Amino acid sequence: MPEYLVNLPRQKNVINIYFPFHFDINYHTASTSDENQHIRDLIEQLLFTTPGERVNRPDFGSGVLSLIFAPNSPELAKAMEITIQASIEQWLGDLIDLQTLEVTSVDSSLYIVVEYFVQSSGETQTATFRTTVP
Repeated sequence: MPEYLVNLPRQKNVINIYFPFHFDINYHTASTSDENQHIRDLIEQLLFTTPGERVNRPDFGSGVLSLIFAPNSPELAKAMEITIQASIEQWLGDLIDLQTLEVTSVDSSLYIVVEYFVQSSGETQTATFRTTVP
């Protein structure tokens, strides 16, 4: 992150766009007022975005989906944990502190359990994500 952005105060009237993106009943961009849900959505987007997929942020993402096709092994699970941890710290480090991270591959499914501390609320949250090989 550029140094000039590091110490900027967080804005209080920020709209948290709902994920997945859609419109509300008034045809405006849907938003959520639940910050914990918004942070969970941000983690999900980070996990399941492949680097290079976003036009203006080519290094955004964790590359987890490309690792699903690799042979299952403890070494691969550890490699995924390190990759995910680095991505979370890089992109969401100003919002959360990562407590624990578990990556498990079972047959064609990948399970990721993330426990994190939300800096703004002081709460610890746990989120579980699952994806399957198409």
